[in-house]
Amino acid sequence: MNSKKLSVAVVLGIVLVAFLFGMNTYQRRVQNAQEQNVTQHMDRLVRMHSPVLGPQNAPVTIVEFFDPACETCRAFYPIVKNLMQQYPTEVRLVLRYAPFHAGSDQVIMLLEAAKKQDKYWDVLEMVLAAQPMWADHGNPNVALAYQAAEHAGLDLKQALTDGSAPAIEAVLQQDVQDLTALNVTQTPTFFVNGRPLPSFGEEQLATLVAQEVAKTKP
Repeated sequence: MNSKKLSVAVVLGIVLVAFLFGMNTYQRRVQNAQEQNVTQHMDRLVRMHSPVLGPQNAPVTIVEFFDPACETCRAFYPIVKNLMQQYPTEVRLVLRYAPFHAGSDQVIMLLEAAKKQDKYWDVLEMVLAAQPMWADHGNPNVALAYQAAEHAGLDLKQALTDGSAPAIEAVLQQDVQDLTALNVTQTPTFFVNGRPLPSFGEEQLATLVAQEVAKTKP
């Protein structure tokens, strides 16, 4: 390699290192800012109305802000359930709503109504399974989500009546207020015992859960 090519390679290497260092610094700043924000709003992570899967007294809580029309939320649902199977007594999941996509608010109201029939988790899984059919972000076909809910055994007529109640609208409004305060801008967004992920990913979530579980051991 002649001196000119060597110089170019050195410059490119320096630029790459500087870029990676800058990205790492930026990510740390973003994470620190989010952690400080969450610390100020810890009371907004879990509400009395929030659906909970797993032991109520579990020492580790995964809070997930999700949108039923979000493809990544659908992909992460079995990932989160697998984590809970790894730690059956230590971990619980709390779901919060982030209705960023068109039609999501209607599906959320149906999910909330499903609680009255003790069908919440059955309906959620069926709606997620049918998501590719109904969750067109530009033109969602919510009727297909309703059909999926019926297949889960939901009394759809009663659920639609229950879902129009002001109390359910208040649940959705509260979650939107909380996600705004917590600066949640995408779904899914996870917090593990109040700690945000250092960066988004399956491995990052599993690592953070493992860290929090380890703290509970003698």
